[in-house]
Amino acid sequence: MADEITKAAERVAKLRVQADKLSGPLAHAQAQLQEAQEAETARRANRTAAYNRGIAESWRERADAAANSGDDAHARFVEVLNEEPWFAAYVEYRAARYKRGHVVTEAQRAQTALGETVTAPEQRWYDAEILEEIVKEVEKQAAGCGAEFARELDEAREAYVSGTD
Repeated sequence: MADEITKAAERVAKLRVQADKLSGPLAHAQAQLQEAQEAETARRANRTAAYNRGIAESWRERADAAANSGDDAHARFVEVLNEEPWFAAYVEYRAARYKRGHVVTEAQRAQTALGETVTAPEQRWYDAEILEEIVKEVEKQAAGCGAEFARELDEAREAYVSGTD
């Protein structure tokens, strides 16, 4: 049994020597990995701070540019809208309401000037549901465009912070 103990002890000693040979490079590699991870974290933190400084300093100009970027599109929208037959019909319909309003106002003015009891009714305005439908659809599509823009901003931020820009 003493031989078995001696053999086992020798084997343990050999394995310890092998483990010591391997543990040095492993510890060194682990230290390098830790160092690289800390450097990357610090680099990302610095790039994040730089990105945030840039955004904080330029947001007004960028917001103005974003807001004004729709001016040409609005002009095209009005131009194209005026060419639509349904729009012309809707304008004609709504104009009739305004015409009625002017007739009623003129009648009220005339009756008042003559000292008569005003029998012309107050103007009644009716909401146009078609406009609500158009606005609802525009807002839905515009929100989608805005969400896509936000995604692009997030990607640009991540690319900058990651250093892949």
